[in-house]
Amino acid sequence: MNFPRLVLVLSFAALWTSEWIGAFFRKQTADLEGYQREDFNLIAAATLTLLGLIIGFSFSMAISRYDERKTYEEAEANAISTEYARADLLPIQDAERVRALLKSYTDQRISFYISREDAQLRHIDATTSGLQNQMWTAVQSPAMARPTPVIALAVAGMNDVLNSQGYTQAAWSNRIPDAAWGLMAIIAICSNLLIGYGVRRNGMKGLLFLTLPLVVSISFFLISDIDSPRRGMIRVRPENLESLVQNWHARGS
Repeated sequence: MNFPRLVLVLSFAALWTSEWIGAFFRKQTADLEGYQREDFNLIAAATLTLLGLIIGFSFSMAISRYDERKTYEEAEANAISTEYARADLLPIQDAERVRALLKSYTDQRISFYISREDAQLRHIDATTSGLQNQMWTAVQSPAMARPTPVIALAVAGMNDVLNSQGYTQAAWSNRIPDAAWGLMAIIAICSNLLIGYGVRRNGMKGLLFLTLPLVVSISFFLISDIDSPRRGMIRVRPENLESLVQNWHARGS
């Protein structure tokens, strides 16, 4: 779900409507008494418990994916920093070219993390791909000319840089499955239908009737926000990459 605020609004509207639909059908029947009330309470409690478990499971999935994105951002910064240092193993001209390319590449990676517009992201992806080809060529040429173990370290470091970007891209594409969202929505609607149906004629009214739809909608919003790498308020900041750039500027390198 790429639009957490929309999830909040739509889920609240759907769940609140479901509760009132349940209350409407409730008015068409007699009050639940005795064993009927006990059986109903058992079913409602089981449904709410299942809803809580599904929400907790989905929240855990969203958190794990958020942590994964943070981990790969750190891994990218480490790989770039290592290759920047290993550039000293290359001939002087090749080393200067590799460092210049790594600086441009790091700027593009930072832009990848903070950009939200699709058009801008497509431009960043195209630029990143071109820089990757240039960086690989920059280490491949001296390695082919002088295939020594020392230069091989620079080649291996560049390979780590390219791989880290691929891992990051995969992590950002790894989202909560649509099936999980669908299951949560169905169980949430059923739960609110049951709550509305089970309310006694002189039971909760007004603001109290909003409690469950509001709480569940906020839970959906939080899960969607964490699971949205670009549209959410809780996002991965390229802190390690930005710190790397600052260190280069501080050292004048």
